[in-house]
Parts: sequence; structure tokens; C-alpha cells
Amino acid sequence: MKSPWTFLCVTLLSLWPTLMGAQAFSATEDDFELPELINFKPIETTSTAEPEPAPPKIAKEESPKKDQEIKEKDSSSKVQAESIPENLNRPIRVGLFVGVKELYLKYSGEEIRITPAGNNIKLSSGSHSMEMDSREFSNDDGTCLAVAQDSKSLSQACYPGSIVFRANNGKLDAINIVDVEDYLRGVVPYEIGKLDTSRIEALKAQAVAARTYAYKHFNSRESLGFDVYSDTKDQVYKGLTGATVLTDEAVKSTSGIVMTYQGDFIVAYYHSTCGGTTETLATWNRPDLPYLQSKPDTMSDGTPYCKESSYLKWERKFTDKEMLEMVRQNAVEAKAKFSGFKASDIKKIKSITIKDKLSSGRVLTLVVSTDKGNMEVLTDRTRWLFKKGGSILPASLFTIRHEGGNWIINGAGFGHGVGMCQMGVRARAKAGQSFGEILTHYYPGITLEKFER
Repeated sequence: MKSPWTFLCVTLLSLWPTLMGAQAFSATEDDFELPELINFKPIETTSTAEPEPAPPKIAKEESPKKDQEIKEKDSSSKVQAESIPENLNRPIRVGLFVGVKELYLKYSGEEIRITPAGNNIKLSSGSHSMEMDSREFSNDDGTCLAVAQDSKSLSQACYPGSIVFRANNGKLDAINIVDVEDYLRGVVPYEIGKLDTSRIEALKAQAVAARTYAYKHFNSRESLGFDVYSDTKDQVYKGLTGATVLTDEAVKSTSGIVMTYQGDFIVAYYHSTCGGTTETLATWNRPDLPYLQSKPDTMSDGTPYCKESSYLKWERKFTDKEMLEMVRQNAVEAKAKFSGFKASDIKKIKSITIKDKLSSGRVLTLVVSTDKGNMEVLTDRTRWLFKKGGSILPASLFTIRHEGGNWIINGAGFGHGVGMCQMGVRARAKAGQSFGEILTHYYPGITLEKFER
């Protein structure tokens, strides 16, 4: 085995021409934010990101469509095949770790510690180290790279493709440059779960939705030097550690398939549990899109498809003191509207009422009457008003009442409610629906297209 110093010296000399021409990266504030994308297993820790206007449309090159359309097995929708547009025929860049203090890499049998050093990065192995502005690692044999924020976690890390390490304003970034299909292998298990064969169509539906989301967001975070984050700011991606035979099969069998509407990628929002009814973009005060509708997601007997979710129905209870503290502390984050006073001025809450609702039953306007005047919180931001211990309210589909010195909130669902309901997808697949049937329910009017390389 090479010594640490030999490894570092050989690495530097072999890459010297590349390093001299390497681009110096700088990450700046990006105003493109998205709502949280909830994992398959509902959790209460959610992203506080809100959606801004969607990124510019990605131009697709003109290419003649094949005479024959490919009909997917057991699918109610036909998949139109065409060559992948040139501007999309590249790997996706994933912000694996962004703005961290240190990272560890297992490479060529050695463990390397990577830290920021001013405008450079510092690579240390044993008692030796060197600095450079950026460094890209990849394995010639195509095997995974192990990178983590601590040495112990390296054994659980497996990232395909290559990884670029760079300095970022005194901290460190790691960007995974990976083929889109391999990227999806690391997304599907974490976004909808490791399901059994009876729900393979759910895995396929998730793969198509995640692929569409990925292509839609190519270059959407260009100012940061990558395409998507690896967490709930975009889609949860953890490399191939969690991949299974079935999740890989779901990706492979839908390879290249995406959802479009009138020739453009759709904004493929999805969430954990809709509670029986999906919602439109009105929940973020944005103009509606024809394929993101508020519609019942129930079986023939009226039972929600997402009935298996532990968040189908939920309850939260807060004392008067807790509610006062939450309103005072969270009003700004919840973007509450009030005038003539500050949230910190409030000494007493007189009442909390739902003034009006969206078509799904989710809150449109919440009015909080206080000793200083009234304040209003709109739509999905109501979840942030009741944030406690880092957890926001599971959904904005709720009622609220005051009873015996307590505020009781009864709700349904988990997440924003827009687009595909992941727990509903699982049940639909179990009931025998194909991924095409599932996707055209949650995204009505869409076309399934298959990019071929």
C-alpha cells in the first residue's frame, strides 16, 4: 500500500495540469427555494424553504419522434420516445455537502481528511498534507466513493460518479457529479421507501417523478455551482447505500421516462400524506398550474388512499402559555401580517379563528386576535406559526379550538399537499394500478416521454 505522503504527492503531480486550469468556485446566495419534499416515512423535522417562481424553461432541441410509440406493460398511458436533448445529456451535479467544516474521504485504501484553508482546501493523510483550490476524485473502475462528515460514517457511504471538493467562503463543499439514472438509485429508496414487490409500481411512479424533478432543475442553482441539493431543499439523495434490487429495478424499467405538459417538464411536486385531498399552488399564493389540481384522493368507499399513514389524522395540544410563546416567537417566520405593533408586544391571545379555507379544506387565512390587535397568517405558512422544538405543524389541513386553558389542533395529512401523495401512491400500487395510471391521477393532462441516449 502506498504511504499517505506518496499518495498525496502522486495525486498532485498527476493532476497538476488539471489543477492549474481548474475553475475557482464561489457560492453565492441563491434565491431559488422550494418547499420541503417529505421522506416516505413521515417525520416532523421539515424544511422551512418556500417555493419561488419556477426556474426558466429548459429548451429542448428539435428531434424527430420515432414512428412507433412504446406502450409500457400494464400502463394506461403511452410513452413517447425521443432522443435526449443535448443540453440535458450530461451528469447531474448534486450539492452533497454544502458549507461544512470538514469531510472525510476513503480513497485508494487511505482515509483523507479534507478541511477549508482560506480560499483553498486542505487534504491531510497521516502526518502529511497539501492545499489546492479544488480537487475532483473518481475511481477508474467505476466503484463508489465513500465521503462523510465523520470518519465513522465512511463505512456507510457509497456515492457513484465523481466528487469535487472546493472551498466555500471559509467552509467546504462536496459536489457529486453523477449520471442521472445512478442519482435516482440514491433518491427513490429515501423518498418513498423500500417497498415489496406488490408495490413495484409505486417505486416506478416515484422514479419518474424524481427524474422529472431532476431534469426540471438542471441549472436551477447555477450560482451555487450545482443543480440540486441532496436534502429536502430538493430531493433526498444518499448515494447507493440504501438501494435495493427493487428500487434499482424501478429506476431501470422506467429509464429516461419523464413527465411533460405541452412540451415542458412539469413541476413534479410531491409530499408524504394528503389526508384525502390534494391541493393547488394556492397554498403558496402562486398561480395554479393545470396539472396540479385539488382533487379527492379516495377509494370508492370514500376512504383516503393514504390511510396507512400515521399522519392521516393527528392532534396537537398547547397550553395558553405555550401558544403565546409560539405566536410571539414564530410570527416573523410565519410571515404574519399585522400593523401598529410587534409580535413581542403581545401579552394575551384572545382568539384564533380560521377566516377562510382553500378548496381542499386547508387554511387560507388564519386570524389571531390579541390584546394589541389582529394578525393574519396565510396558507401553508400557518404551519410555521405553531412551530415548537424545531417542528412545524404537519399540514395546514386543520381545525383549532380553545378548551379548558388549552389550544387543540386537529389535522390531517403531512406536507404541503401539492402533487403526488406518496402514501396514496403506495396504496394505489397495492390495489393494482400501474405507474402510468398513478401519475396521470396526480398530474392530470401530462404526457409521459422517454429520453433515449
